[in-house]
Amino acid sequence: MTTVEEFAAGFREEPGYLDYGRVGPLSASVLAEAAGQNEILAKARFGSVEGMRREDQRVRDALSALTGFASDQVVFQPNTSTGLMHALFGMTGTVLLSAGEFPSLTFAAVRAAQALHVVTPAWLETDHGRVTPGQIKEQITQNTAAVAVSLVDSRTGYLTDIDGIRQVIGDRLLIVDAIQGFGVVDAPYEVADVVVGGGQKWVRAGWGTGFLALSERALDHLTPVFSGFTGVDGGESWDEVVEPSHTAKAFSMSNPDLIAQARFSAGLEEIADVGVPAINAAISDRVESVLDLADDFAIPIGSSRSADERAGIVVLEPQPEQLTVLAASLFNHGITATGRGQSIRLSIHAGTGEETLDMLRAAFTSYASAY
Repeated sequence: MTTVEEFAAGFREEPGYLDYGRVGPLSASVLAEAAGQNEILAKARFGSVEGMRREDQRVRDALSALTGFASDQVVFQPNTSTGLMHALFGMTGTVLLSAGEFPSLTFAAVRAAQALHVVTPAWLETDHGRVTPGQIKEQITQNTAAVAVSLVDSRTGYLTDIDGIRQVIGDRLLIVDAIQGFGVVDAPYEVADVVVGGGQKWVRAGWGTGFLALSERALDHLTPVFSGFTGVDGGESWDEVVEPSHTAKAFSMSNPDLIAQARFSAGLEEIADVGVPAINAAISDRVESVLDLADDFAIPIGSSRSADERAGIVVLEPQPEQLTVLAASLFNHGITATGRGQSIRLSIHAGTGEETLDMLRAAFTSYASAY
């Protein structure tokens, strides 16, 4: 097992980086994996390229270890959005979701409805963007075939109670966009029918890394609309278009990026070595430090303070007339964060160190001195 301290030592980014919700800079192990795989492909020694095909099984095994889905229930995807397109285009019936979800989810639902006319989005009314089991229970109908939700809301940082949602929706399909919590939230993925995620954020594995995990119920109900020549059993099929596989493999369109798979595997394996609960605990401690800093300077917080309702995101919501000053102070002190609307999102990871917190304190000091 790897300690949290050893895991944190693999963070190579410069101090001041608080934007893992947008993109996680490559970890040391992922960078080394990429260099090694690129060298193999560059030299292409006899048999080496064929050997790289083992990366598909490796990444599915690594995803199985973190999600609890069997490896043949998992298929690699180039990103989260593609996995969501597979899921929503494969749906039939009404899917209940919030219009405030990240656009990857809402666009997939609407585009599927426009193209195939067999799935209908039903828009959930939420409590300031927070999707709760109670709201779903009140708004679900007999026509609802599925509920789609983000594990962690990208704007509010709210950690959704997917176990509670499962309890109120019965045997309807539960589709979870896990990208904002995958790798750092110890979520009960087994209660979901569809789990979609990626490695470019909290896993720190770079772009081009995603997955789609499907329960047996999902495999029975979803149509693999975009099933390509790699989505069949028995290898390539020439001169005949055969039926899709009856496993998650059906939701594959073409040959995967083997080096992206290797990067993803490296990131997943180092997370498994330290354990998601340990990473989550370290993040929670650092989030508390950020919340304390914001309180010291009377900066309003828009995200939840409860450890049960948050992951690694803290949302700052200063008065509208003070937003520009706060954003400028963060920028001038080297803090990388995401500004969206009237808020600023800070994303804290297990590798966030004291130097970064000191830089944040200096930025808040500068901001406060302007008033």
